[in-house]
Amino acid sequence: MCGIAGIFDLRGERDVNRDALKAMNDCLIHRGPDGEGYYYAPGIGLAHRRLAIIDRIGGAQPFHAQKDGSVLSFNGEIYNYQDLARKITDIDFRTRSDTEVLAEGLAAQGTAFLHELRGMFAISFWNPINKSLLLARDRIGERPLYYAVTNDGFLVFASEIGAIVASGLVETGHDPRAIADYFFYGYVPDPKTIYRGIYKLPPGHILSLKKGSKPNPERYWRPVFTNGAALTMDDAAEQLRDKVDEAVRYQLVSDVPLGAFLSGGVDSASIVSAMAQTDTAIKACTIGFDSDSHDERAAAREIATKYNATHFEGMAKCEATALIDVIAKTYGEPFADASALPSYLVSQIARQHVTVALSGDGGDEIFAGYRRYPFHLAEEKLRRFAPLSLRKMIFGTAGALYPKLDWAPRPLRFKTTFQSLGMSSSAGYAAAVAINLPDRIGRMLNPDFYRSLAGYEPQSVISDAMDKAGTNDPLARAQYADMMTWLPGRMLTKVDRASMAHSLEVRPPLLDHKIIEWAGSLPANYKLDGHYGKRILKSAFTPRLGREFIARKKQGFAPPITEWLRRDNDNPALRLNASRYWRDSGIFNEKQIDRMIDDHRRSSVDCAQELWSVVMFDAFLRTSRI
Repeated sequence: MCGIAGIFDLRGERDVNRDALKAMNDCLIHRGPDGEGYYYAPGIGLAHRRLAIIDRIGGAQPFHAQKDGSVLSFNGEIYNYQDLARKITDIDFRTRSDTEVLAEGLAAQGTAFLHELRGMFAISFWNPINKSLLLARDRIGERPLYYAVTNDGFLVFASEIGAIVASGLVETGHDPRAIADYFFYGYVPDPKTIYRGIYKLPPGHILSLKKGSKPNPERYWRPVFTNGAALTMDDAAEQLRDKVDEAVRYQLVSDVPLGAFLSGGVDSASIVSAMAQTDTAIKACTIGFDSDSHDERAAAREIATKYNATHFEGMAKCEATALIDVIAKTYGEPFADASALPSYLVSQIARQHVTVALSGDGGDEIFAGYRRYPFHLAEEKLRRFAPLSLRKMIFGTAGALYPKLDWAPRPLRFKTTFQSLGMSSSAGYAAAVAINLPDRIGRMLNPDFYRSLAGYEPQSVISDAMDKAGTNDPLARAQYADMMTWLPGRMLTKVDRASMAHSLEVRPPLLDHKIIEWAGSLPANYKLDGHYGKRILKSAFTPRLGREFIARKKQGFAPPITEWLRRDNDNPALRLNASRYWRDSGIFNEKQIDRMIDDHRRSSVDCAQELWSVVMFDAFLRTSRI
């Protein structure tokens, strides 16, 4: 794993600002502490920070291809590089690295070579003959890539948004629509960032640039859902188990110590069981919480013992919220997923023992594991019985009048269900993935800020994704939207920043694109069985993990922030009382936020998600000025 940065002249061959590029590369040292490199030519500058994983001596970058002198600087791993090297017969390879195979393959085949890659990557590739620059991001967005165009016509790109800011070449005014997205989703979905004019290259996209061109991302891959495989469940389960085993074998390639993240869930346990089918000595790392309802360490120990893994544990206590500013600085944008904190801590533990860790990320998105999926399907059935206008009148009114019973048993919490049934399918699903619902956001934020949005609605992010799903199947449309938004923007961002802050590489075998493509061909009932998700994954790994483990209630990987925000000591919400950053931003209704803090502490209302989003936005404002 590495960090990349670069500056490219879109107007000609002017000298690039070397001091700016150096500042960008210095900002990425945590992503690559093992070395740095630069390449300069008229109109172009490439920089690289290296975390040496494969061929620690020979894989230094920027790397020059033998074929045509093209120059590669990339972040990631190409797991099938040895297979690809055997197909490139006209090159006498000088190293054992995936870097050289990638450089020579791109030099020979151009963007067509991307389709042969099995891995995670963010690529910059300079062709000095036709003076073109290719930027590319892996299919599902495991590796990040940011870019911006300066006022004087230079394209600036980097692995993290902080490096773009550190260049000093780009204006950094906040984008009101991105702020609205953040308070709705808890993160800023691609391609926007919190800064106006800085963008993320979306997953599965490329940028092809020459003199006089403008950045215009083009898609080269997307997940496809056909929902019609003629396999029996038993055959499908066996195929999946074989595919996971294969993906894990590919991802075990490493010249440095390697281990795994292990929770009490089926996803990470399946990965550990696949590792055990090889001769790899397993080092497993687990984080626990100071709340029994959130702590999965006992289940993780069970799997670690079963597969003779060396097991390392840590604990995320409320005192860990002292890391809030560190977390905010690490992410570079406001990020309200509270599990970023334990992700940071488990990465810290893992890096003491390994340099690479396999994870179970992606199982919920690929195999329909989230609780919201069956609820969405149930709501879709009800939506078919009445037009939207009638549902708005009946359920919209009921949702507005029905109280939000946070204290009540789940079957009595009808408010969000009524609200969702009064919406379109895509708007209802957007509400299902939101951390803050529009009515509460409306009370939290300043009316003047709302007016600056000019009618923009964050729900449109999900609507746009669902419209591009290429299917009318409601489960597939929801999964597609998650793969295009939630997965890269929230889940993979969380893991990438938390792990790379400690110079740890994380590899998620379940996101191997061959598994994703295979899963897209399965019927919906192979993934979702009534209210229970991940049916096929559980069936595949029951023989290894046991029925009792598979039947465990899912706990998730989130700290008990509702409890933490009610404490008298070490309460993150109390930071807001002493901070002027969020108050001076002009974004918030201060009286309402103060009222929410008091209501939550008295336990009359659960405002944990809303308050956490304000806490993390305040921390972003504070740390972005440091």
